[in-house]
Amino acid sequence: MQKTYQIMILVIAAVLPLAGCAELMAPANSMTHSEPGVAPPPAAQREISDPARFQNSADRESALDSAIELSKKFAALSEEMAKMQAEKEQLVVENKELKLQIEKLYPEAEQARKELAEANDLLVEMRIELNNWKSDVLGFREEIREADKIQLEALLKILRVLGGEEVSADAAAEANGN
Repeated sequence: MQKTYQIMILVIAAVLPLAGCAELMAPANSMTHSEPGVAPPPAAQREISDPARFQNSADRESALDSAIELSKKFAALSEEMAKMQAEKEQLVVENKELKLQIEKLYPEAEQARKELAEANDLLVEMRIELNNWKSDVLGFREEIREADKIQLEALLKILRVLGGEEVSADAAAEANGN
């Protein structure tokens, strides 16, 4: 804030001498007054050296007001710039932190991708083995039934040889029921 006041004082110090040019032009004023017997200067020269144009208080006040207004705008813009620079520094620090975090997480993500690919391959392989096992089991069902049938026929032959009688299914049910 103190810097703003210093800048404002410098601007005012630069503008005030321009507003007080009437005192500086006083010696030139005495030279421009026409003396008897001397021709008056041309109109363009009178406008340049006319001290009355520097004594207009409205111009002096508007220049001073303009300088103060500009110094206020400069102060406001300086504060805004300082805020933006602080914000930029904060964003730069945050960006660096995020980059470090990414660098730490990237190898973990790569490892996870690698493990996921391996797990996927293992799952596909296990599914293939399961399908093969199912087809093997379902394929052997008929063979197992045939083997069981042959085994029952062999037992029936053994029972006949030992002297057993063959009983029909209906007769076996009646015997068990009584």
